[in-house]
Amino acid sequence: MPAAPQRPDTDHLRTQLAERPYIARDNRAELEVRGANAPPPKESDPLQERTFFTNGWCHFPHDPVLAGWVERTLPAARAAVRAPENAEWLRCGGTWFAGVNALPNDASGAVEGGPPVAGRAVDFIHRLAGTRGLAWDPAQVSVVYPGYPRPMASESAAAFRYRRDCDAAHLDGLLRDGPRRRRFLREHHAFILGIPFAAASPDAAPLAVWEGSHEVIRRVFHDHFTDTPPDEWRNVDVTDLYHAARREIFETCPRREVAAQPGEAYLVHRLALHGIAPWGAGAAAAADGRMIVYFRPDLGGPQAWLSGV
Repeated sequence: MPAAPQRPDTDHLRTQLAERPYIARDNRAELEVRGANAPPPKESDPLQERTFFTNGWCHFPHDPVLAGWVERTLPAARAAVRAPENAEWLRCGGTWFAGVNALPNDASGAVEGGPPVAGRAVDFIHRLAGTRGLAWDPAQVSVVYPGYPRPMASESAAAFRYRRDCDAAHLDGLLRDGPRRRRFLREHHAFILGIPFAAASPDAAPLAVWEGSHEVIRRVFHDHFTDTPPDEWRNVDVTDLYHAARREIFETCPRREVAAQPGEAYLVHRLALHGIAPWGAGAAAAADGRMIVYFRPDLGGPQAWLSGV
């Protein structure tokens, strides 16, 4: 794997976060029992629910249970970044490790020797979506380094400009297919849960989300698929529809940069347009880079993807 770009000194980040430890040392027992057999989740904050459904994303403050899961899972994430079989995921001139499904977690979100993924963000998901039996997918390990983005030999000048100037904004699940590389709805994620694994400044390539874009996508795709049976949606070319929806979103939906620290999390609606902002001129991150683990479990079908919560 090519060497990652030189990372800046981040002593000030460690000092800034010294009062926010990764884990409360008395919560080990809770970490081990949270998961599929855990008691029903606590009631969610109504304001947080409204924020999620209105804006298409919401933030969860520091949670010692989730922070403990991060601490126990971090070695596996680091190993995934270094693994030779994952070298193909280092892109954009060595400034982004995409790491799709690179974390070797099981269906509970646990890596070998670690606890299931748990905490307030997970409780929120279970309560709203009724997904106590959710099977967590092998998570993405997304790591951004200073200088992102740099051009790739495989992308056109226009594609690079879109990455640099529009955060490579996209909707998950619309995959390119065929000789013309047209887009089709082939994956049906339930949500996008982002969990930071390393300290980083807010301008270190944060997530960019277009607030309210999930409702634009829902409306546009619903109108387009009205007369088509759901089992045939996967064969419908949605390229032009998607591009038109994206243009509407850029014109009407506010762009929000979302940054968080280890122990925190954010949940993004599966229909929300999102991307990665460039690495800021004065940005800094810990030695691991801006590392975020993303879960995007399968929802089970296209109709639920479009019409569900």
